Order: sequence, then structure tokens, then C-alpha cells
Amino acid sequence: MTDTAPLEAQVQQFKDTFFRIRDEMGKMMVGQQEIVEGVLVALFAGGHVLLEGVPGLGKTMLVRTLAETVNLKFSRIQFTPDLMPADIVGTTIIVEDQGRKGFEFQRGAVFANIVLADEINRATPKTQSALLEAMQEHHVTVGGKQYPLEEPFLVLATQNPLEMEGTYPLPEAQLDRFFFKLKVKFPTAEDLHVILDRTTKRESPAISKVVNAASDIVALREVTRQVPLAQDVQAHAIDLVLATHPETAQASPLAKKYVRYGASPRAAQALILAAKIYALLDNRYHVSRADIEKAAAPALRHRIILNFEGEAEGTTTDDVIAEILAQRRS
Repeated sequence: MTDTAPLEAQVQQFKDTFFRIRDEMGKMMVGQQEIVEGVLVALFAGGHVLLEGVPGLGKTMLVRTLAETVNLKFSRIQFTPDLMPADIVGTTIIVEDQGRKGFEFQRGAVFANIVLADEINRATPKTQSALLEAMQEHHVTVGGKQYPLEEPFLVLATQNPLEMEGTYPLPEAQLDRFFFKLKVKFPTAEDLHVILDRTTKRESPAISKVVNAASDIVALREVTRQVPLAQDVQAHAIDLVLATHPETAQASPLAKKYVRYGASPRAAQALILAAKIYALLDNRYHVSRADIEKAAAPALRHRIILNFEGEAEGTTTDDVIAEILAQRRS
């Protein structure tokens, strides 16, 4: 696809590519269409994704399948308590060449298009924070020198529920770097039948490559940003974010009682970028309030910090978001 192609053709190319990737990933990911769609929305919006669920639900397979389908360089980092920041970003080593010694940068696992941070909350906060610069700036700094990361760059992190043994909470600053937080649910009995049929026989589904070059993904990202946004729809996105802050006039009752810190401005950016993609997928070249609200839960749930009372009473950030949306629809 070229930048000189008519806008209608670019939009059609975006939709065709999105749905083809979704269908190819569906060959491996059974009963997780909402999760697959959320990951693809983040990919084309240029954001990172946090996948939460108990072990064994196919989170790692999802990321591997995505990398294979879009034909991008893939890297997997297994987070453990003894993992060091240098294992992620790289380090400077001494090398000898023709009798002379010098320093050479040895790249870490973060130098890939799609990085799987597997079980990210099993590493210490210090190691988790090694991804902060890469996720925001798309480069790393080692020894005072910056090393750019190849575009597109996407971090897909898997996380076990925090109440599980041997896990550490992610720092708030790192949580805010994730475009979406998606909760992977346990499959239904019908889905389990399909999974077992596909995984316990001799032949497994074959995945075809949909994208030929990384530049195609970058070009399609630019198409989504051209979708117009009315001022009142943007105001709706801002209103949803402000409603998560207990000190504002827009705050919902649950937010006033149970929220310590509300969502950041990055949440509003995620709402709008995701809504533009939802609009295109719905054959519309304008963003509606419904598009904004569709992105609310995955864009806001990890950016709202509950207070002690909220955690003690079992209130979730999804409860707060649901109340905010219900108030706006009434």
C-alpha cells in the first residue's frame, strides 16, 4: 500500500488486512475473538497490551501466532525473579579485534518488532521498569548512548492474577504505558472441545502470513489517525477520564468512595485511537460516542488505582467503569 493511494482504497486495505489477520489467528485462538480483536486494535493504534489470566489459557500462543501472521521479528522474555535489566535491554561488553580491545553493545531481547514479556509480574519491579523507556520512547539508553528500536514495536505482556503466589505488582508508571489491559477468560465447554480436537491430533492448523513487510503495518497505522473526530465526541472521552478522578465534579459515586487515583491523559489518547479503529471496522469514517465507550474498559481498567477501602470491599476497576458508562447512558 502506498501513501498516494486514494483514502477509500487505504481504508479498505486496512479493513481487509485487519479481518484477514483476525481470521488467521482464529485458527489457533478458539473462543477468544474479543481478545484477538483487542490485540489487533492496539497493534494498529501503536500501543502495548497487558494480557491477564491464569496459566494455560493460550496467552503465549496468542502472541506467537500474531507475530507469525504479521511476519514480524519476534522475541520472548521469560520474566523470573532473577532476571536482570541488562537481559532485557542489552549491555556493553569488551571485545578484541586484531589485538585491540574495545567496547561493543550487545543487544538484548527487547530488540524485536513484537516482544512477549511472559509472566511480567514474576520479576522484581526494578527489572519490570527496564521496559519503561522502550515502551514510551521506542529506544533504549545504555552507557549514555541511545539505540533505536525497529518499527513497528509492540510489547505484549502476560500477567498472572496478583493474588497468585510469587508475583509482584507492576509499578503504576509501567501500567500506564499499556494501551489496553485485556482479561483472558477460561474457555467454555464447547470451545474446549474444539481446542482438544485441534491440539490432540497429528495435524495442527496452518497459519498463513498476511503482511509482507513491517512498513505495511506502519502505513496502516497512519490510515487510522486520519479518521475525523467531532469535538463533542472528544469531550465525551475526556468526560469518561475525568469521571474516574474522585476529586472532580464528574466523578461517579464509586470513584468518589473507592478510587485513590484516576486515569491519566494517556487513557484519553487510548480511547480516541481505539475508537477510530472501531469506527473503520464498522464501515464508518467518523467516531461515535459508542466507539469511545467500547474502548472504555480495556483502556481504563489498569489506569485506575483503588484505595484501601475499595480493595477491602472487593470493588474492581471494572465496577467503577461500568457505573460511569451507565450514568452517561441514562
